[in-house]
Amino acid sequence: MLQAPHFFAAALSLCLLAPAQQEDVVTREHRQEIAGKVIEYKTHSGRMPLLDGEGVERAQFFFAAYILDGVSDKASRPITFVYNGGPGSASLWLHLGMLGPRRVLLGDRGDALAPSGRLVDNESSWLAESDLVFLDPVGTGYSRPAEGREQSEFSGYQEDIETVGDFIRQMVAHLERWDSPKYLAGESYGTMRSAGLSGYLQDRHHMFLDGIVLISTVLDYGTKRFAPGHDLPYALHLPTFAATAWYHKKLPAEKQAMPLREFLDEVEAFALNGYVTALAQGDQLTAQQRQEVSSKLAAYTGLSVEFIDDADLRVNLSRFAKELLRDEGFTVGRLDSRFKGRDRDSAGEGYEYDSSMANIDGPFTSAINHYIKTELGYASPLIYESMSRRVRPWNYSAFENAYVNSADTLRLAMSKNPQLRVLVTSGYYDQATPYFAADYTFSHMGLPPELRNNLQVRYYEAGHMMYIDKDSRAQMKQAVSEFYDGKR
Repeated sequence: MLQAPHFFAAALSLCLLAPAQQEDVVTREHRQEIAGKVIEYKTHSGRMPLLDGEGVERAQFFFAAYILDGVSDKASRPITFVYNGGPGSASLWLHLGMLGPRRVLLGDRGDALAPSGRLVDNESSWLAESDLVFLDPVGTGYSRPAEGREQSEFSGYQEDIETVGDFIRQMVAHLERWDSPKYLAGESYGTMRSAGLSGYLQDRHHMFLDGIVLISTVLDYGTKRFAPGHDLPYALHLPTFAATAWYHKKLPAEKQAMPLREFLDEVEAFALNGYVTALAQGDQLTAQQRQEVSSKLAAYTGLSVEFIDDADLRVNLSRFAKELLRDEGFTVGRLDSRFKGRDRDSAGEGYEYDSSMANIDGPFTSAINHYIKTELGYASPLIYESMSRRVRPWNYSAFENAYVNSADTLRLAMSKNPQLRVLVTSGYYDQATPYFAADYTFSHMGLPPELRNNLQVRYYEAGHMMYIDKDSRAQMKQAVSEFYDGKR
């Protein structure tokens, strides 16, 4: 990779900025081979002021933009704005895991390697399809409130959508990309943000999007929040529990011998046609019916009939993660249930830590700190907040006495803009945002029949960050390439 540093501030400056609102942005030139083709591109990274409608600075947003060289017609070159979720996560996971031209080197399954955080050229980078802008919401990465501003101004469902949306509009103007196809790509809570942005960008800034990529989707908290009297999440988590038990070979021989997808078809049918009905009956279930349901659940989850019965047929994520491999002394991961961890002892009700998060936390954090300074050329005395606690508490007041839900915002945006296409990518072993919960959300979103083909769903035999898995990353790259090409 060849790099020639020079400062980008002059090229990207705004004439309306006051002297106190200085950009802190660096440009570097790069040349790299991606998927067998040598490309040249520029990176622009650093902090830029987010301004309100009167030109007053509200915050400093950290971003890293990748712009392909030699493109004379910007109207034909997409630009994609990328972020992770949390709330409180910076964009390092998508940046160095899948989309950027460099990625963290991991084992084929996604296991961390020593030395930690080594970077390699990324053959699956989306830069071949689109220019990319990775941004860190205020309070994450190097993004911070302006002097005199409080973090609470940015820490909330609506506050986050508005500030990220305003920054996207500002960046579109800075980079002179109003005539380019515009895309969003978000992961986890970032999908909740994307759905909200689809409406906010249309209604506030009259910016109509061309596409959204939803990675590990959660648009309705009602599909995943376990609570007394709220039975839906138990049914929607069941296929992920079943996939996890299948992966760890904890099923009866007949089920274990089935191909995963065939097995999950059977589990999904039971989840919606048998399990939900049984849960809805509550104490009205007969002893025989209860025994039949317990036996089915045991055959699908690898848990004992006794454990399931003791849990009143309702096993939540924490209990499942602790119980499945308890006899072996292991827990399974939340983000990716293929990964195993060890607690202090095996007697607890829940797991002490998420083994799948522990697997990637150190390598990605090391890599992003090294990469920003040495390869992007940006240095800061601030701590790069990869998973920030400073954004808490998070304000959900818009959904008081209701589950947080942005699915209807996305439905309305797609109705107003029939050209808007959405690609959904889901991992079978993702217990944080279960794939079947996302499927349920989309099947209940109320999209009119003529728009349903605008929604595409792809599944991968991996977890929340399905792109850390070698095979899934290649499959996802193919799906994304077809999505940008307009294939349905």
